Amino acid sequence: MAIQRIAVLTSGGDSPGMNAAIRAVVRTGLARGLEVYGVRHGYQGLVDGEFIPMDSVSVSDMIQRGGTGLFTARSKDFMTEEGFHRALMMLESFKIDGLIVIGGDGSLRGALDLAKNGIAVAGLPGTIDNDLAYTDYTIGFDTAVNTAVSAIGNLRDTSSAHGMVTIVELMGRHCGDIALFAGIASGGDIIVVPEKEYDMDDICRQVVEGHNAGKLHCLIIVAEGAPFSCAEIREAIQERTGMESRITVLGHVQRGGSPSAFDRLLASRLGAYGVDALAEGKKAIAVGIRNNEIFDMDLAEALEMKRPERTELIRLGEILR
Repeated sequence: MAIQRIAVLTSGGDSPGMNAAIRAVVRTGLARGLEVYGVRHGYQGLVDGEFIPMDSVSVSDMIQRGGTGLFTARSKDFMTEEGFHRALMMLESFKIDGLIVIGGDGSLRGALDLAKNGIAVAGLPGTIDNDLAYTDYTIGFDTAVNTAVSAIGNLRDTSSAHGMVTIVELMGRHCGDIALFAGIASGGDIIVVPEKEYDMDDICRQVVEGHNAGKLHCLIIVAEGAPFSCAEIREAIQERTGMESRITVLGHVQRGGSPSAFDRLLASRLGAYGVDALAEGKKAIAVGIRNNEIFDMDLAEALEMKRPERTELIRLGEILR
């Protein structure tokens, strides 16, 4: 039986481009003659029945906006048996034939749970962390990297003016991609990511060698899940070298801002593909991009994939420092 009514929600941490994905889902659904609903506040809204009908005007003037117009939340209720059952009942009450979930690993695992209970779902990778192994890029990652590069550029100016060591912490949970990509693109001297083991003596030695070679400053980029914290690195540098060190934590500034052209296009392609896939009868899929081609695969298999090693990029960062 062909689907007639779909819903879309955003869940977990917001990421730039989520609005572009929502827009694509709504307008592609309408173009196919479907009824489209938005679910506000993620899985909590699914539990509480926050379904709102969407039309083309509902998603006007949003492709360039960060955050998510449907809002998001981390729902404890959805993770309980009672709350999960209520979510299923709400989907049935609103006669939703297919659900598109935009979010990270936890959000897509929630979608998988719904799929195991008979709901047709398509998961779209919406997270700045780029930590979903099945896809080359996630919605919001490119924007987060560009935001970080811009901020690091500003820090480089003041760092070189004072001739000091600047340690910058970037987000990413247990994935070092933001730090790795932004570190290389901004000319970081040392990049510290979770995917590699480090020796504190080696880090301090590199700082001193750079200073002796005439560098005006030292820029250290640290992923939040790295083996050493920024505070530990700062303490070691000051204790062993006597050089002044300052820490800057960019934090949630990386989540906000207008999405890059890349993220707008990626989100639009993924959103439209997700609707088409559900309309063609697919039931439990993850939608992603690989070698610039949009594709889908089994959602359970996608979530079990291991992230590729970043050996080449880590080596490049070490060569170019």
